[in-house]
Amino acid sequence: MLHFRGLLLALPLLAVLWPLLSARAQQTADAGVITIESDLQSADNGTGVITASGNVRFVHAGRGLVATSRQAQYFTAEDRIVLSGDVNVIQADGNQLSADRFTYLLDEGRAMASPVPGQQVFSQWSLTTSQPQLDVQAETNPMTP
Repeated sequence: MLHFRGLLLALPLLAVLWPLLSARAQQTADAGVITIESDLQSADNGTGVITASGNVRFVHAGRGLVATSRQAQYFTAEDRIVLSGDVNVIQADGNQLSADRFTYLLDEGRAMASPVPGQQVFSQWSLTTSQPQLDVQAETNPMTP
């Protein structure tokens, strides 16, 4: 029943989103496909805000990224995605992040995470050998020949 309800919601949503999506079609083809699954999705052409709520699952296959949250919003004017409520982000390379709120600025390639008040953001990153190594050199005494 959930899949049928999701389909009924997706058809009118596609009609609303089509002008936004067609303008960005080439960028989407270059950047990869983003899939959002949720209990409810809505779009407001006046504000340019697309909102998904309830059991949100956000997948960016091109970057090997899967995120879950209670709500996701895409602000088209600012090219900004905001995930909120029990946010978990997992990348295929093992990187992960848990926070209450996660904001990603697509144009800038910058992300910010914030915790529930009184708690902390958790992140875990896998460092690879292809990343620059820290070159530590011993300090030498200039008086020594």
